[in-house]
Amino acid sequence: MGAYIVRRLLLVIPTLFGIIAINFAIIQFAPGGPVEQMIAELKGRGDVSSRLTSAGSDFGGSGTYRGARGLDPAIVADIRKMFGFDKPPLTRFGDMMSGYLRFDFGRSFFRDQTVLQLLVQRMPVSISLGLWSTLLVYGISIPLGIAKAVRHGSRFDVATSAVVLIGYAVPGFLLAILLVVVFAGGGFLHWFPLSGMLSEGASGWPWPARAMDYLWHMVLPTVAMVVGGFAGLTMLTKNCFLEEIGKQYTVTARAKGASEQRVLYGHMFRNAMLLIVAGFPQAFISILFTSALLVEIIFSLDGLGLLGFQAAIQRDYPVMFGTLYLFTLAGLLLQIVGDLMYTLVDPRIDFEARS
Repeated sequence: MGAYIVRRLLLVIPTLFGIIAINFAIIQFAPGGPVEQMIAELKGRGDVSSRLTSAGSDFGGSGTYRGARGLDPAIVADIRKMFGFDKPPLTRFGDMMSGYLRFDFGRSFFRDQTVLQLLVQRMPVSISLGLWSTLLVYGISIPLGIAKAVRHGSRFDVATSAVVLIGYAVPGFLLAILLVVVFAGGGFLHWFPLSGMLSEGASGWPWPARAMDYLWHMVLPTVAMVVGGFAGLTMLTKNCFLEEIGKQYTVTARAKGASEQRVLYGHMFRNAMLLIVAGFPQAFISILFTSALLVEIIFSLDGLGLLGFQAAIQRDYPVMFGTLYLFTLAGLLLQIVGDLMYTLVDPRIDFEARS
């Protein structure tokens, strides 16, 4: 197993390099880069000197912008140098990757902070949403899916299927808006705060009060993310257990006099939970980095999803590539963790022997 892990870790390097390289190449042809935005703003404001501050980066690409016609070529050259676009693309890419090896992601084009500082500031929000949502999704879906499989076709199964269907059909952002309107002072009740993770002045409170205030702020955004996420996992859990219920070894266990609890948790549970538990790392990374964008916007939470969205709109290439690098690295490493969880759930799985 050790050799398999080493091989997977070594494969992370070319995979990560390839993903960054492909996205870097695509960016070279993307219109409306930071140079074009700066030139358009200068032509609109007629103010040049106040914007030519020193900055630098090794990201993205920017061709000649037609809107630059009429500006002094020296000014355009200074703008390109300011953003680091005076260098050839391969040089920029090489400088970028050498910095990434040291976890130096450069500085944001439009914020007076390094990319790493921005990520550290936004990480607690995304981790809070991702962690609570993932734990609640698994904590609800697994017991509910098992109960539905055991009572397949009963009134309980039909009634809960209707609830699951509603949860699957309602988008998380739409539910978030409904929760704000109903429970956050949008016209009905004002039980929960509308935005942020802590109340104003909460930093000076005792830690029990801060913890309760934090949980109070997390209720609505977490509910908005959980309702849409638990539906698919509930049905996956049910189908996995239904498949195991019909297999020969469960019939044999019952024939030998084993109780239903013994058959369910002593024989079926490990086999049925294989796909569910092993998929936990991927589910967490998905919720953490991709599912919270609209929820963060609605509840005014400055997380990684909102940061990446703003960076894409502004063409803030250092933030875009820095977040892409970290997200991709985390996803690749968690895939390895998922393989390890396969072996923990079912020790009969041997990736080393398979390879």
